[in-house]
Amino acid sequence: MKGLRSPYHPGHIPLGLVLWSLWFVALYGGLSVACSLAPPEPQQGPWNWLNALLGVSALLTAAALAALAVWCWRAGKPLRQPGHERFVALVAASIYGVAALATLFIAIPILSLPPCV
Repeated sequence: MKGLRSPYHPGHIPLGLVLWSLWFVALYGGLSVACSLAPPEPQQGPWNWLNALLGVSALLTAAALAALAVWCWRAGKPLRQPGHERFVALVAASIYGVAALATLFIAIPILSLPPCV
């Protein structure tokens, strides 16, 4: 069996959602800790250090998931690969893409809502 460095490894199928869920827990766990230790002033609105940090983490996570989606998608396109390897690569690419979109969707409130309110 090929390792995770191969886009044809079946472990890539759940990995996109596992990475997304880890980011989700870190996002809201970090938000809770930051709000209890050093909350930004509500008068600053959404433009403060905490939202900037959360936004950067969302963009980096979405970019990593999108890069993994493209990597798996490109690996699944050649017709010279066996059917099961192409299937794994294309399904993994789809799940990585969904996880990247979910990351951006969850990060939308960062642009409009102040944290810790």
